[in-house]
Amino acid sequence: MNTATNHACQWLFPGRRARQPIHPDVLAALLNDIGIPTTAGRTAAIRQHVLEMPAPVVAEALSHHRVTTAKLAAQAGNNWTRYASR
Repeated sequence: MNTATNHACQWLFPGRRARQPIHPDVLAALLNDIGIPTTAGRTAAIRQHVLEMPAPVVAEALSHHRVTTAKLAAQAGNNWTRYASR
């Protein structure tokens, strides 16, 4: 039977044991093993978010650095440049 406690399980996100959440590094390794680059995926997701909302809002929501988020917003063609964040 393939369950979350079965190490031979072929599921991509196999649930978790009680009080033992999957560590982000373990999930990143699983995704990298099947050919999904986690860093590029995270950057692409942030770029998509900054197209839909102001960079300061995205930075705060994702606990991402404001300067890095602003650079990604500029690269993505963000039109929220005149937004007052606070």
